This record gives sequence, structure tokens and C-alpha cells, in this order.
Amino acid sequence: MNEIKTPKILIVDDDISIGEFLEIILSREGYQISIVNSGKDAFSILNVNSFDLIVCDICLGDTNGIDVLKYAKKLYSDIIVIMMSAYATTENAVEAMNNGAYDYLPKPFDNNDLIEALGKALKSKSLEKEKEELDISLKNNLFFNKIIGSSPGMVNIFKKIEQVAPTKTNVIISGESGTGKELIARAIHDQSDRKDFPFVVVNCGGIPENLMESEFFGYVKGAFTGAVHDKKGLFAAADKGTLFLDEIGELPLLLQVKLLRAIQEKKIKPVGGTIEFNIDVRIICATNKNLELEVIEGRFREDLFYRLNVIGLKIPPLRERKEDIKLLAQHFMDKYSRESGKAISKLSSYAADLLMKYEFPGNVRELENIIERSVALSSTNIILPESLSLSFHKMKKISEKEDSNPVYQDDMSPFFSDFCFDLNSVNSGVDLDDILVTIERKFLLKALEASGYNKNKASKLLNITFRSLRYRLKKHEID
Repeated sequence: MNEIKTPKILIVDDDISIGEFLEIILSREGYQISIVNSGKDAFSILNVNSFDLIVCDICLGDTNGIDVLKYAKKLYSDIIVIMMSAYATTENAVEAMNNGAYDYLPKPFDNNDLIEALGKALKSKSLEKEKEELDISLKNNLFFNKIIGSSPGMVNIFKKIEQVAPTKTNVIISGESGTGKELIARAIHDQSDRKDFPFVVVNCGGIPENLMESEFFGYVKGAFTGAVHDKKGLFAAADKGTLFLDEIGELPLLLQVKLLRAIQEKKIKPVGGTIEFNIDVRIICATNKNLELEVIEGRFREDLFYRLNVIGLKIPPLRERKEDIKLLAQHFMDKYSRESGKAISKLSSYAADLLMKYEFPGNVRELENIIERSVALSSTNIILPESLSLSFHKMKKISEKEDSNPVYQDDMSPFFSDFCFDLNSVNSGVDLDDILVTIERKFLLKALEASGYNKNKASKLLNITFRSLRYRLKKHEID
């Protein structure tokens, strides 16, 4: 069993009481805390101890907290540093971020804000470490360059590929259409000791039922009308390699019986033949169906299911790994820009937002299609929203999703009706700042009302952080 490491946090603050207070609340969260009260002491302890995270005040008695940040980053490039200050300014925040700070908290801050910031930072570091370890182990395998993803779901899939590939066991890859099941199957093959032998792909839904047996097992001359010579089947073609059965759920029951026998006996007999041949084939299957349900309803043999499903991999749909959308879009944009001879370098922020809001029922395949068309249609070196060619029903889904928010659905028009007027009829003009302040206050109150005065829910309704909501409520003196 792997030992769970307790995160080590260093607090640097010249105010002893604040350091002690932070030690109390962070120790309760299970962190291992060390405290120093000066920049000099911070330099000393960093020379002899490593930490996962530093919480450091900007203004220290003997030095600037930015110097501690720079020194820590010089010693440990991957260390996370969160700066804080009672004299927060934009310049301080920018300087801290430019020097590698993960976050910047103005004092006084809510305890929950600090705990939330630490949790996100440490989780981010953990995922980065996993990805770095994976990159190191796969750096010589060019095939993995074709599988794009940094989301936790895909990192988990990559780790499973590493574990599964060296074995001889059969694998079922499940997932919606367009999620990249064949890519995963090829990755398993290319990481196995069968990589120098054939990888044979079979679309089980694309072979007429009356030809399936001869396609899988081959036939001998004279087996049926038109069989003028012997022909190897797909099993024989994949000997010593991998046979990838795509959409295995489409196999008719009669062929399922014969497939089960071939897997169990590791022998095949061509149609019309009398001699059995030994075969050495690893089976990897893919399906977008729930095979367990197919078994229950009698459409898929239970014994074949358990023979194939020694190891199962489930590929998450693209809507469940939104953080991969921009990575994939950039990959496809680079690919089709090279193919078309165009110099398209990036997505506009609004185009990226539209993609992030869409659910992609066609998954990665659909995203690739959208980007390919966008590159073809784009007349600039940046993909704009109008180049995305999203069809009407897609745009309608995005619009309906946004309109489902209770704050915006019914209450938005009354807000704006309060401020509808002809500027030409107002001789002295208007005070735009006052109008915007009034609008913001009304939206804050409506969000609180719609959420039952739950601030966490209200911040989500307004698409702002909990910290930002607290700041705005305080600014408007709303309890």
C-alpha cells in the first residue's frame, strides 16, 4: 500500500500572532506546518528543508517577500508559493505572479479562501507531477503524441495503458463514439511485445453477416461458389499480433460462439477446411454499448463477455474533460494548418469560449471536424467564432444552456428596462459609473435571492469566484 504523504507547508510572516493562527487552522486540515518570522530565517530553513508550499507575506521586517519567493523558486523550481499582504496593490500582485507565485491573497482574508487556495494549488502540483512522470516514462514512444489530454481522466487512462500493455490479457475499451477507442487500442499494441507484428482492425458492424465467418477464419478453395483459392482470415492475418474488434457488440450470436471457441482453444478452422491451425492473437475490443446490459437482455453471450473483459478501460467523453478541449483544438489547428499551408496560430478567446460551452455529442471526432472546417474557412491567422461553422442546433444548445440560469432567465430584462432611455433626451448626460454600480448591486441581490442566500451557489450563478462575490457584497454593504 502506498504511503500517503502529508503536505509540508512553510509560513513566512513577521507577525508572530498571524503565523501561529495560520498554523492552528492549517494543522486542522492535516498539513505539516513550519513557521519563520523573517526573510533571513526563511532563507536558512529553505537551505536545509524542502516544502510542498510556502505562504509568504510581502512585507517582512528584514526583506521583501518577493526575495523569498525568488530564492525558493531558485532552489526548488516546482515549489508552490502563495503571497499575501495587508497592503495589496495591483503592482505587488503582478510582480509576485511574474516571479512565479501561484496566487496572491490580500489581508485580511477569509480562512476558507486560504484553505481553498491551498487545496487547489496542491492538487494542481500533484497532477503536474503525475503528468511529468508519465511524460518521462513515455518520452521515447512517439505514438502517445497522437493522444492528447491532460485531464485527470486521461492521465488515468495513460497510466492504465502502461500497466495493461505488457500483459497478454484481453481488453475491452468502452466509450461513446468519437472518444478515440482505436487510438487507445493502438497505444496498447505499440507498448506491448507484439508491436513488431500486425495490428489488424475489424469493424464488426461493417461486415455482412453471411460473410463474417469466412472473413474471421478464412476459407479453403471450393468451400463455396466463388472460392477459387484459399484465403487467410483476419485471425491468421493478426497471428503473433493484435486483433482489434471494433463495435464488438454488433457480432451476431452464432459468430460469438465461434469466436469464443477460437479464443479458448487458440485454434481456428477455415470455412470448408478440415484442419485446425494454431493462432497466437491478443484480442482488444471496443464498444459504445453497455455490454453487461446486452448480456442481461440476451444479445451478447455471458461466457464471451467474461472471456474478453479481463481488463476494462472506460474512455471519458469530451464533455467530462473540458480542460482537454483547448489542447485538442490547438493540436488539430496545427495539423490542418500544416496540411493546408496556412499560418493559423491560435483560437480567439470568444471562439474558445464557444467550444468550451458545447457538449460535443460526437466527442473528439466532432471537434476535429469542426477545427478542420474552420481552418479551411478562415481568412486570417486566428480562428474567429464565425469560422467555427457551428450548426444551428449546436448554437441553440449553447444558448439554452446559458438561458437555463435562473438569475438570467426571467430577471434580466427588468434590470435593463430601468436604464432604457434616449441619451439625446438627457441634456446633462448620465453617470455611467453610478449606473453600473446600481446594476451590479441588483444582480448580486437577485443571485442571493435565487440561491436561497447561499453564497457558494450565488457565486456559481454569477460565474464569479466565492472570493469575488464576498468582495462585491462588502463593497455594496450587502450582508
